[in-house]
Amino acid sequence: MSLKIEIHSFSYKKGGIPKDNSGNGGGFAFDCRGILNPGRVEEYKTQTGCDIGVQDYLETKTEMPKFLELVKSITSINIENYLDRGFENLQINFGCTGGQHRSVYAAEKTAEFIREKYPQATVFLQHDEQPQLNSSLINDR
Repeated sequence: MSLKIEIHSFSYKKGGIPKDNSGNGGGFAFDCRGILNPGRVEEYKTQTGCDIGVQDYLETKTEMPKFLELVKSITSINIENYLDRGFENLQINFGCTGGQHRSVYAAEKTAEFIREKYPQATVFLQHDEQPQLNSSLINDR
């Protein structure tokens, strides 16, 4: 059986940290609220972390690139260990105030990184507050 990595974006205000239904009691929960919020910029208010303008803002005007490099380093330690030991589940959660901009971006970029670096793992990406961004396919992005 392969390692299933479930990645969520969520809102601390609306639902809180997603429950881990695997029976393992959770995994990582990263707080993106320390990153400048593009949702406070008028032109980005209705957009999400999947929109180019929001992505450019996060990549050039915030500490998000540094934050994600650290996330990749720390999660890789567990992913490699879990793969070596035959573990089946890992959950990685990204939260921000509304679950729309920062957490969505971080979840998307982390899923992309894991799919490229660990093709033997299966990645499920779930945007808890932005269901329109979810897809029925597993590794489609």
